[in-house]
Amino acid sequence: MSRTYTNEITEDDDGEKFTVKGWAHEIRDLGGITFIILRDRKGTMQLIFKEDENEELFEKAQRVGKEDVISATGVIEENDSAPGDREMHPEEFEIVAEADSPLPLEISGNIDSDLSTRLDNRFMDLRQPEKHAIFSLRGKLIESMEEWFAENEYIKINTPTIAKMGAEGGAELFPVVYYGEEAFLSQSPQLYKQMLMATGFDKVYETGKAFRAEEFSTSRHVSEISMFDVELAFIEDQHDVMDVLEESLTYTLKELQSKAAEELSELGVDLEVPVEDFPRIKFEEAREILEEEYDHVPEDDGDLDTKGEKLLGEYFEEQGHSAFFVIGYPGEKFYYMEAREGDEYQSRRFDLIYKGLELASGGQREHDLERLEQGMEEDGVDPSDVSFYLESFKFGMPPHGGYGLGLDRLVRKVAGLSNVKEAILFPRDPNRLTP
Repeated sequence: MSRTYTNEITEDDDGEKFTVKGWAHEIRDLGGITFIILRDRKGTMQLIFKEDENEELFEKAQRVGKEDVISATGVIEENDSAPGDREMHPEEFEIVAEADSPLPLEISGNIDSDLSTRLDNRFMDLRQPEKHAIFSLRGKLIESMEEWFAENEYIKINTPTIAKMGAEGGAELFPVVYYGEEAFLSQSPQLYKQMLMATGFDKVYETGKAFRAEEFSTSRHVSEISMFDVELAFIEDQHDVMDVLEESLTYTLKELQSKAAEELSELGVDLEVPVEDFPRIKFEEAREILEEEYDHVPEDDGDLDTKGEKLLGEYFEEQGHSAFFVIGYPGEKFYYMEAREGDEYQSRRFDLIYKGLELASGGQREHDLERLEQGMEEDGVDPSDVSFYLESFKFGMPPHGGYGLGLDRLVRKVAGLSNVKEAILFPRDPNRLTP
């Protein structure tokens, strides 16, 4: 295909001929001269049409509307006043596909549209260069994170999206009809990750989806979530799991500084990598900081609220830490989480908070079948619903733990976005099933 992306052409290509294809981003008619800014996914190129040089092409350029798909072949000339210090003098020009007018969304950047309007017209919204940058950044972020785990000999897995029951309490499930039998969209790969610890797959990771049918109207929740899940065996305690999370996240953000330099620049983001050795504080310490420093006491004695996480984020950022762990939550302990009497912490569960937002949750799992079944009884879970899961604990299950990291939330924070939906191509929430 004879096409060159606009960012691959520089002023050093003066006198060379290229073909560029994209959308008519801006059009300026100055009488006998027409300028068209062609936009592709990597940049822009100014096309110049002069009536006294080529009347046929000039007249064709006069018929171009905003966001028409166009193709141009011509010679590059250096021009300090043009975008990128170069412009093209077309020798061939074609309107490939016309765009209706008026446009459903202004994408030149001159008019701001609310998020709902943008999501309703997502195909148009995503044409904006900064939106391209978000999802190019997202792809490189996931690629870098997976790279760390591949280099450290973790096995990439894919667990079922349709499940017999949910792995966690608290969140509603999306029911589906599975050949006449009741089933649900996966709430988490938790049970399957743990089962794999009994197979000899002692280090695994998955980039997948999770579904939560909760009613919400916040900037941090969606119904279809992209998750990065990790599980590892033969651990001493939850700190081994936190070490993996800390090292992989630090690596990912360091890689983004170079791999996604253009995207970060387009978004106006100066990405700082968290200082290594993230602070690790007890749940009780977190509550004390909130009460003593901010006179804030979360209503739930066993958890931190959104405001509390944000305030703790501010507290640690003032000390030079954009990421930190809170360990030992006494509440929301799922039956598969390990909690032992006499521990330094109230539980072996932790959260990672990054820039004031809970980014990941994890901990050491219960690997003793008797204690696991006791926890299920306390949580009111019917063992027969997860008999396939319990079976894997009967024949040698090593100590293990893991975590789930919200990729959408991480992209939101890295890209400096105000709402997690902006980090998702086609987000799903209680009020949005299309596009």
